[in-house]
Amino acid sequence: MNGIPSKINMFNLYKDGTKLFGISDEVTLPDFEAMSETLSGPGILGEIDSPTIGHFGSQEMEIPFRVLDEELFGMVTPGVAVNLTLRGSIQVETNEGIAYKGMRVVVRGKVKSISSGKVKQGAATGSSVKLELTYILIEIDGKSMIELDKLNSVYKIGGVDILEKARALS
Repeated sequence: MNGIPSKINMFNLYKDGTKLFGISDEVTLPDFEAMSETLSGPGILGEIDSPTIGHFGSQEMEIPFRVLDEELFGMVTPGVAVNLTLRGSIQVETNEGIAYKGMRVVVRGKVKSISSGKVKQGAATGSSVKLELTYILIEIDGKSMIELDKLNSVYKIGGVDILEKARALS
C-alpha cells in the first residue's frame, strides 16, 4: 500500500490476552540505545564509540492508568513477568483516500516501580506502572520490524536474525 502514514487512529492494550480498560490515552514505547565501548589507540585518529550489536541498555515502558484500579495491581506481583500486547491501527493517507495498517507491539518484563499518582476530586490520579523489559516485538501489517529477546540472545531486524552467527560461534 502506497501512502503516507499519518497517525495512530486507535489502539488497545492487552495483558495476557485480556483488554485493559483503565489505560489513559498515551503509552511511550521504549528506546533502543545500543551499549557501546570507546575505541582508541594506535591506528585510530581519536575515539570511536563502537556499539555492541544486539546489546541494549535498560528498556523501560510506563503504563499509565486513569485511576488506581485492580488492573494496575494485577501487574505488580513480585517476580512475575508481565506480558502485554498493544494493538493499533496506523492511518495512512493515499491517493484513493484513507487506508489503515495494523500495528502490534508485544512486550514482556517485570514491574520496576508503581506511581500511585495524585488524588483530586473530579480528576484522574495519573497512576502508572513502570516495567523493565526483557522482550519486545514490533510488527507492522503482520511483518516483524524488530524483535529483541534479551534473555534468549535473539535480535532480529525485518525478520533477519542478526546474531545467528555470533550465537553459533559462542
